[in-house]
Amino acid sequence: MTPTNNNIAAAKPLAPSTWLIDLVLLGALWGASFLFMRIGAAEFGALPTAAVRVAIAALFLLPIALLRGQGPSLAKHWKASFTVGVFNSGMPFALFCFALLTINTGLAAVLNATTPMFGALVAWAWFRERPNGSRLIGLAIGFAGVAMLASRSAGLHAGASGHAALFAVLACLGACLCYGISASATRAHLGGVPALTTATGSQIGATLFLAIPAFWLWPAQMPSLRAWLALLALGIACTGVAYILFFRLIERAGPARALTVTFLVPVFALFYGAVFLGENITQWMLICAGVIVCGVALSSGIVKLALPRRASA
Repeated sequence: MTPTNNNIAAAKPLAPSTWLIDLVLLGALWGASFLFMRIGAAEFGALPTAAVRVAIAALFLLPIALLRGQGPSLAKHWKASFTVGVFNSGMPFALFCFALLTINTGLAAVLNATTPMFGALVAWAWFRERPNGSRLIGLAIGFAGVAMLASRSAGLHAGASGHAALFAVLACLGACLCYGISASATRAHLGGVPALTTATGSQIGATLFLAIPAFWLWPAQMPSLRAWLALLALGIACTGVAYILFFRLIERAGPARALTVTFLVPVFALFYGAVFLGENITQWMLICAGVIVCGVALSSGIVKLALPRRASA
């Protein structure tokens, strides 16, 4: 999952040798998050899985933030960071967990790759940053890829219906929209705030947001040790450690290069799902994934088309 934080002023990017390992490791961690969410959601349910994930991440990040002297910053900006946490973690994590009850991890990860497109759309609506011709083409291509993916029952669990798949796809897209909203909200209300403060506050806010629904929907039967270990790995490695890596990657490589981790996440998720869960990877899924990746690359500005300019009168 790709949390976004636009309040980090990137320094001059360093040589790839200083950040390439971080990029691959981050892709591996976020790719694994779909595996662990599916394992956890099968026994905990969607909302409790998301709640335990953010609670563990908050417990992991809070001591680090306090040891680094960011307690006053956290207290000062708690309202904004807590609110961002609802859109950056609480709602999208719950939506992805709900989707993974029906669709495979690889399919969810491919849909997660549309996050930069939704970020561009929200920024367009919020800040009036109209995408240029190349980005508009990318948005069209990306959403065409999503439509292609949703048009067939690829990546479904055994016995899942087409209607259930449609709701699962919409849940994934809703999660990506939440990420886009959180990115613009962070930019508007948390500019200049330390990244670790925003990450910690957002996880605390997400925990508070999900606490009551998770308590209400807590499973009657105690989940297995396997499910608990999956959520422990999800909270510490795939959320807490991943946040730290992500912000360090932005500092070392710059925001544009850090954003390319979106392309690695589905690769790892498809691999984990096939190896550890026996999920089937269809040719149609790979074709649609390629279309979506092309759309994301264009809509996020990572790749630009050399479009002809209109001749001036």
